[in-house]
Amino acid sequence: MSRPPADPPLRLDRSSAVPLTVQLSDALRGAMSEGLLRPGERLPSSRSLAAQLGVSRTVVTEAFQQLYAEGWLDGRHGSGTYVAEHASPPVPPSPGAPAPPGGQPPPAAGRAPEPRLSRAEARRLGMVDLRPGAPWVRSHDGAAWRRAWRHAASLPLDDDPDPRGLPRLREALAEHLRRTRGVRVGPRNVLVTRGTGNGLDLLAATVLARGGRAGVEEPGYQRARDILESRGAEVVPCRVDRDGIVVDDLPADLSVVYTTPAHQYPLGGRLPVPRRERLLAWARSRGALVVEDDYDAEFRYDVAPLPALYGLDPGRVVLLGTLSKTLSPDLGIGWLVADAALLERVAGTRDRLSDRTGVQAQAATALLLERGDLDRHLRRMRLEYARRRRTLIDHLGPYLTGDTAGLHVMLPLPADAVAGVVAESAEQGVLVEDTSRASHGEPTVHGLILGYGAAHPADLRRACRVLAGAVGRRAGGGGPAAR
Repeated sequence: MSRPPADPPLRLDRSSAVPLTVQLSDALRGAMSEGLLRPGERLPSSRSLAAQLGVSRTVVTEAFQQLYAEGWLDGRHGSGTYVAEHASPPVPPSPGAPAPPGGQPPPAAGRAPEPRLSRAEARRLGMVDLRPGAPWVRSHDGAAWRRAWRHAASLPLDDDPDPRGLPRLREALAEHLRRTRGVRVGPRNVLVTRGTGNGLDLLAATVLARGGRAGVEEPGYQRARDILESRGAEVVPCRVDRDGIVVDDLPADLSVVYTTPAHQYPLGGRLPVPRRERLLAWARSRGALVVEDDYDAEFRYDVAPLPALYGLDPGRVVLLGTLSKTLSPDLGIGWLVADAALLERVAGTRDRLSDRTGVQAQAATALLLERGDLDRHLRRMRLEYARRRRTLIDHLGPYLTGDTAGLHVMLPLPADAVAGVVAESAEQGVLVEDTSRASHGEPTVHGLILGYGAAHPADLRRACRVLAGAVGRRAGGGGPAAR
């Protein structure tokens, strides 16, 4: 028989200037630290705790969200919210240890420096998650998916897999890129990766000397910065504007430049042909390598996508792509396209690192490509994402930028309004992300990056109404920052 939920004594002071959500999270944290709430113990539901305290359910949901992010709470599907098994009181400072500056108490042990709710936790809390980077994974062709994996399971295991990937999949990907991205390559130019990040990591390990300077768009993709820095590179922020990377501002001593020309992340620009040509001329004159992340190239809503940058200079560009948004991040299939000589060097690096892409996932993907199942899925999802995009435009259209492609849009805001809009939206059950995570230091562009791929259409409509209200109240009558 399941035990009833804990009923800890909690008091909130409505006369205090401290928000009720902060008071509640502090009270729960204190109860766990003092042993009043023990590891594994179930908490009341957000609804019952809100009724008990006489506060809105949003106050409780936000407090739970903070404690989830800090690692104090754990969720069990279908059974509620529990004190995490590893939750423990903070380690007290040693005698004579200096007090933290400003008289603030030391942070609790294990508290994340930047609390970030996982997508699974957000779902458990009933939040609408508009953070970018996730696709809709519930509309794939189940029969085609099962057929592909049955086929993959029937194949014999390989005791010495090719670090470049299955020849059959490399051939299918080369044909797919020829048809969809205007890239004329053969299997010898394709290496199957586990995704864009994996491809960038392998490339960096191959071509970047420790301390080498690598340019990354600013604002841009945080994971690319992290990967390059982890390989010992000095990451140099490179300015972007509404069209993409600003070639005239590139430092002369970069050995690698990472760019997202199909749909710049996060501003959404598409790099025009003249600027593409200037970028390649710059790279040739400096002996630099251009890393083209083909981010969001498969989903366009205004005009046909420009051919990949790789096709203009295959000897100077490395093309990275992934099926994580086309099908699912769980699939773990991507590609690195390069000059054959460079690709062999990358394959050698991969072999030394014992890095591999699962053979079964490769075989399943090959069949999806060969039978046309992936193309049919892409056509369906373009229509589906176009409808979701239209929902955002209908509610927030005058304010949005970068809405011509992909699964995210940019909502510019005055710098002093961003935190308030994020907080107010979260209080009403909508998670959004600002540009701070896409910035190398202090943001140079302010606003929200709204991902609409993973939200249910009904939830998306509700979230748009919440955002429109929050922007209207906090951004000077509803207007975003001047573009």
